[in-house]
Parts: sequence; structure tokens; C-alpha cells
Amino acid sequence: MTLSISAFSVGRVFGLPKTSFTYLRGWGETLDLPLIMFVIEGGEFPIVVDTGADLERAWDAHRIKMEQTVEERPDVALRSAGIDPYDVRIVVNTHLHWDHSSNNHLFPNAEVVVQQRELDFAREPVPWHRRQFEVLPDMAAAWQRAESRIRPVEGDVELAPGVTLVTLPGHTPGSQGVLVETGSTRYLIAGDCIYLYDNWEGDAEVDHVPVGLFTDLVAYDESLRKIEALDCEVIPSHDFRVLERGIFK
Repeated sequence: MTLSISAFSVGRVFGLPKTSFTYLRGWGETLDLPLIMFVIEGGEFPIVVDTGADLERAWDAHRIKMEQTVEERPDVALRSAGIDPYDVRIVVNTHLHWDHSSNNHLFPNAEVVVQQRELDFAREPVPWHRRQFEVLPDMAAAWQRAESRIRPVEGDVELAPGVTLVTLPGHTPGSQGVLVETGSTRYLIAGDCIYLYDNWEGDAEVDHVPVGLFTDLVAYDESLRKIEALDCEVIPSHDFRVLERGIFK
């Protein structure tokens, strides 16, 4: 069995403040970023990691300019790669922010694996994080469309041979990554612990730069040190260079 990871564009967002992505850096600058869905293949069935955003809610609920072609719809993107969405048995949400969990319902035969701590927080976030979890008046969060199929887990868990969930709290309390053992390399799908390669590579002052949105900066630092100890190649969640590479194996 040889596993591989494919990265699919499921939309793009525009004009976001850079300080939201690189903590206290890039004041006055803006970034355009991709939304990325990952698919792990080579096991008993394909595993999807993160399902992207809901285009119809992007501006009305989140005031974010987003574009998504028909080909970038998560189910269409999979079919174009020869994968039937009905064959997906597991969807992992690295966390339950709207731009990572809005399309879980497009995989009707999959259980949705989320950290219990994340699920608890998503239902009752602190006020400053309500919009990211869509805890808003007269709105049910998009992830709740597949709520009946959620399987909560606690801590680091082997999900399938060669695929392990790794808790990475900080960005949100229950953030997690997915560690994948391919034939040649260990890869970590890092979720929003690492938006960009720039976050992981750091700068002249620090080894790593946190993202600009977090619930616990001390826990965040511990998660970054945990990643260092994994001896893996990090795959960020919102970097165009991930899509340029496309396949990790």
C-alpha cells in the first residue's frame, strides 16, 4: 500500500489583510489565497481532508470576496480526478471554521471526524469567533448539514493505516492535522495551524510565524514545537504553491 495526497482548488478568496495570516506582520498589505481540499488515496477508500467554503455565504455572511468555478466544486473536482464522492468513507475537518467544513454534506457516505473539543467550541465559541463558526442570528452553520454523521475523537488517533490525526490546538481549541506516511516521506496536512509556507519558515526574528487568528497563543507555540518533533514535511492550508505541486507522494 502506497499512500499519496492530492490537493484540489475549491475556490479563491481575495483582498484579505495579510496580518490575518502572518501574526503582527504585513500591516497594510493584502493577500489573495486559495481554498484547498486534500484527498488521501491508496488505502481502502479515499479520505477527504477539509471541504472548503460555501460560495453563497461568502459575501453575505462573511464579507469575503470569493470565486469558485463549477470545476472547483468539491464533488465536481473529485469526479474530474476519477473519484466518486459516494466512495469517500471519511471526511476529516482540521477544524470547523466555515471555509474548511461547509461542504461535508457532499460526501453522503462518509463519517466526519472532528476533535470533540472542536465540536464543543464550535457550538458555543467566544463572541469574537462566532462568525468563523457561523454562530450567527437566523443561520445554521454549514457544517451542521452533516452533523448526524460526525464522529468525535479525542487526542491523537490512528485513522487508517499510515494516516494519523494529530492534535494542534491554538488556532482553534480542537484544531488537528493529518499525518500521512507515503512511500518516501511523512507529510503533515497542517490545517490552519500553518496557512502559508511563510508561517512555517519564519523570518529573521522567529523560527515560525503564527497565523493572525487564534484562541490560545501559548497552545499554538506548543503545537508548532510538536510539529517540529514529527520529522515531517508540512503542507499548508492556503498556499498557492501547494496547488502548483498538486500531488504529494
